Amino acid sequence: MKEVIHSENAPQAIGAYSQAIKVGKTVYLSGQIPLDPATMILVDGDIAVQAGRVFGNLQAVAKAAGGTLDDVVKLTVFLVDLSQFAVVNEVMKKYFKQPFPARTTIQVAALPKEVPIEIDAIMVLN
Repeated sequence: MKEVIHSENAPQAIGAYSQAIKVGKTVYLSGQIPLDPATMILVDGDIAVQAGRVFGNLQAVAKAAGGTLDDVVKLTVFLVDLSQFAVVNEVMKKYFKQPFPARTTIQVAALPKEVPIEIDAIMVLN
């Protein structure tokens, strides 16, 4: 049975999708971009600032699902510029501790709203 997860502390969906879907103890978090959830405006700043906003958005959805980022088992990071990987990796270390989740990082041609980064996640609740 699917349960829709929603947080007012994360950006509202800008398309035909849910912020997350919970099935059993597994939660599938939709991709987050660097939108300020209060204003729905993209945050200003370099990739470190934008990645921080993305992880903050994921954190809010994880909390609404009854978990934390510690429950994340898989991340997919989409970057328009793969040369920014090292910076994003350092920001990630501020939000996750070892053992880190499994991760895939992919360079893409474009992302919604012309952002440089989007991240989705899979979380398993205890």
